[in-house]
Amino acid sequence: MIGWLIVACEVGFWILILIGLFTRYFLKQKKLGAFFLWSTPVVDLVLIAATVIDLKNGQHASFFHGLAAYYIGMTVAFGHSMIRWADERFAYKFSNGPIPQPKIKHGTEHASNERKGWYRHLLGWTIGNALLMAIIMFVGDAGRTEELLKVMKLWLFVLAIDFIISFSYTIFPKQKKVGNETL
Repeated sequence: MIGWLIVACEVGFWILILIGLFTRYFLKQKKLGAFFLWSTPVVDLVLIAATVIDLKNGQHASFFHGLAAYYIGMTVAFGHSMIRWADERFAYKFSNGPIPQPKIKHGTEHASNERKGWYRHLLGWTIGNALLMAIIMFVGDAGRTEELLKVMKLWLFVLAIDFIISFSYTIFPKQKKVGNETL
């Protein structure tokens, strides 16, 4: 059930963003649009509440219970930048806003952006771990929550791989390609 709820929350997150942007740019209701955009954390509250209730009611923890905590952590870490990204594109397409800046794909600025992305990932991982530890303590049954510790180890591995990739651009920056040549 929690796996499907995660999918529903992701869909709900983007629906709230689209409703907020539609309201802002098509209906010209900036305050109402902002309300919908600022209400996206409600989706996270529903997910964490359902996760805790499910575990407290005797369910054994699964991978998806752990994923729910990391989903919330990543939403906190990346949500604002994702909303800003979507807002810039809506403003450009539907409200004569400025052209969104293209993503830098080479050089030191690209390396810096990759490191910043990893720091956001680290923040999301930290929040996810804090939620998982709080859930483990709240449930108070190590046997039913041991799967959450496995999820923490798996996500640490994912974070380490992301670190290697993200920081590799600092040591080996991508070069700008012009035609078939790399500068």
